[in-house]
Amino acid sequence: MKFNLRKYWICIVLLVLSVSSCKKYLNEKDYGNFVKNNYFTTASQAQTFVNGIYTQLHLFQNGDAYGESPFITIELFAGHATSLGQSVNNGNVIHQRTDPVNPGFEDVWQNSYNAIANANLALERIPGIAMDDTQKNKLLGEVYFLRAFFYYHLVRLYGDVPLITNSVTVNSPDLYPSRSPVADVYDLIIGDLQKAEASGLPETDQTGRVSLGAVHTLLASVYLTTAGFPMQKTDNYALAATEAEKVLNEYTLFDNYAYLHDNAHKNQGELIFQGQYLVGVATNAIPQLTLPFNLPVGAYGDHLGAMIPTDEFVASYEAGDLRAEERQFYFSSYPQYGDDTKTVVFGVHALYKYFHAESALGNGQSDENWTFLRLPEAMLIYAEATNEVSGPTQAAYDQVNKIRARAKLAPLSGLTKDQFREAIWRERYHELAYEDKAYFDIQRTHMVYDVVNNTFGDALSTPNEQGVTMKEQYYLWPIPQREISTNNKLTQNPGW
Repeated sequence: MKFNLRKYWICIVLLVLSVSSCKKYLNEKDYGNFVKNNYFTTASQAQTFVNGIYTQLHLFQNGDAYGESPFITIELFAGHATSLGQSVNNGNVIHQRTDPVNPGFEDVWQNSYNAIANANLALERIPGIAMDDTQKNKLLGEVYFLRAFFYYHLVRLYGDVPLITNSVTVNSPDLYPSRSPVADVYDLIIGDLQKAEASGLPETDQTGRVSLGAVHTLLASVYLTTAGFPMQKTDNYALAATEAEKVLNEYTLFDNYAYLHDNAHKNQGELIFQGQYLVGVATNAIPQLTLPFNLPVGAYGDHLGAMIPTDEFVASYEAGDLRAEERQFYFSSYPQYGDDTKTVVFGVHALYKYFHAESALGNGQSDENWTFLRLPEAMLIYAEATNEVSGPTQAAYDQVNKIRARAKLAPLSGLTKDQFREAIWRERYHELAYEDKAYFDIQRTHMVYDVVNNTFGDALSTPNEQGVTMKEQYYLWPIPQREISTNNKLTQNPGW
């Protein structure tokens, strides 16, 4: 069933989970259908409501039986993955013939605004609750981060978007909102993250909640993005470096890539901010979506092959790069489920980065977390932003070379500013591969990674390995057609 933005402002959905730990806060009854005028009276109610906002992070893994999911749609826009032919919408994205009725565009828009509506209500009501000030400020910090997080995705995906910061009633002028300029949206995002920084959040958090590390990393990403297209506020490179530097000594790189996608290391090590999953409460189809189509690998009912790396992208890693070796970031064979004396040969490279051994060898219910922010991204933001300010520095080299050392690669040295910039971009593609970073990098740099020639070219004139050259309209997603049909104040993005 589909809903439009107007209905979301009227019917604020409360999805409730509990509060005491990374496991327990995912496990409580649903106390939906509250009356907002008398609900926010206790600290427990405030905590419970904020827990509900976290569940909206699951929107990126929402999907259907055809292999369509927002985290896949975002990645397919970057051009380095193939997909199951059964999904018409995925195929249309890959070949750049999609349109505003693609359900993925609508899902992200609606669910993001639902989360923002809940965040707005929390920011209005929690300050009036008689409760411990430290707990209150921490909760408000989490909400400011979450509102910024959802607006950050909206503004990058859709450009000018409605900017709503108060709860909306049937009589509100914002019931049918118009689009606000990108600059205004970024001002809100930065302001929210600065408030979160001052709210008393812990430096790190292993329960799945927002930490200062998450705030600093997201703000560093925002500054890096606004230094590029379309804002081109180049002074923000220095701000990006400053924010990223704050987390470099607070987290540690794993010494095993398998820890990126197992249950034992959730919210630990280099994992700064993740969407939380737990069998019995909330599961996902990440492994099924990223395993090759219809092959008996793991205890899953579906093997959808919805996001399969191109062979050319996998081949673009440097010789000897550990990440490209079998069962590191990728794999091409695996023991057959039910008969491990046999080996299933895929014929493609699948994402071992998202293979979840616990569910594959168990009951087929995946509760692997989805990673939004991790330490290598902060390290690479620091290196890139520092280079833009002052050229390659030893501190910038140190950060990228730690990532390369883990991958068993030689350190970088002696590069010009331009060479170092491309080296960092290349490292982002290889280290953060298929983590929904590449498309946003294309937006802010207007450059694409030409994996065949191992260089970077203009986004609008350089074909990808599938022979597709990006159309200018693809710098943004279209405003969902259902939203435009409901609200005549909304206009469509150019080319759509």
